[in-house]
Amino acid sequence: MEEKLKYSFLRDLNDGQSIWTRNEKRTWFLTLLTGTCMLYSTRTTMPLLVPAVAAERKWSKTDSGTVLSSFFWGYTLTQVLGGYLSDKFGGQKVILLAAIGWSLITFWMPNIITSSTLFASYSIPFIVTVRIINGACQGVHFPSMISITSQNLSSCERASFFSILTSGSALGTLLTGIVGSFLLDYFGWPTAFRVIGFLGLSWTLFLRYYTMASDRSRIINISMPSRMYTKLGTPETVPWLRLFERSSFWACVLAHACEMNCFFVLLSWLPTYFHENFPHAKGWVVNMIPWLALPPVTFFGKLLTEHLLAKQWTLTRIRKLV
Repeated sequence: MEEKLKYSFLRDLNDGQSIWTRNEKRTWFLTLLTGTCMLYSTRTTMPLLVPAVAAERKWSKTDSGTVLSSFFWGYTLTQVLGGYLSDKFGGQKVILLAAIGWSLITFWMPNIITSSTLFASYSIPFIVTVRIINGACQGVHFPSMISITSQNLSSCERASFFSILTSGSALGTLLTGIVGSFLLDYFGWPTAFRVIGFLGLSWTLFLRYYTMASDRSRIINISMPSRMYTKLGTPETVPWLRLFERSSFWACVLAHACEMNCFFVLLSWLPTYFHENFPHAKGWVVNMIPWLALPPVTFFGKLLTEHLLAKQWTLTRIRKLV
């Protein structure tokens, strides 16, 4: 059975066909979309709740900023590592283990914050350390998704499939803005952490015991290491030195860094801004409305890019336009 699947795998790649069947593609799409939604839902929980936590724990603006920014130290450190581990051991395994980590941290965050007071002057460093670990767990999510889709979809399907999956980040931000604000207003910030963390844990159970349940997915994951692509003519290693010499590569890095800086400043500090300047406004309104544009713009960007590619525009020209 395993040898037949290996043969089918190689034949499908040579024919440019997807490894996933239509049902598997639909299942993985809904699973990864929901996972990305939960990823951003847990990621935006601390920015949403930090004004309430800071007021209760007597944090200064510096303390709040340190706690919020520490997440990205871990997030940055595992981006490349996540892709390497996913290609080597299977993106399904990496994304599952990481999701268990960031879901549990979110669920236990009230206990982490309250127990940190026992350390007195080490309270903030302790929370910062946990936030770095949380960021490291979340840093492997997108590299793992890329690995999963690239190994199971034909090249002509990957860009469209993955671009729609990224809309889960907008949905997750909206979910926290609505549900998290409601829980904060009526039940307090610890409940918001626990409910959103519980939703993340529920997703990991769905991923493990439903989406990853088929024998075919497990055999492909174990039996098709990345070195098999070499037999089909695809380079086994990334030409890093050649990339580093290209000005276009550094232009993409710089553009992405600037865009992410603006995005995460807004993501991290908008709840605090609204809390301080509009204290009587409904939390679910001010934390939801700024992000309503994300889902439609994400789909518009996908359609625009596909349209321009069909018009024979170069990727460089499209990126400059965007």
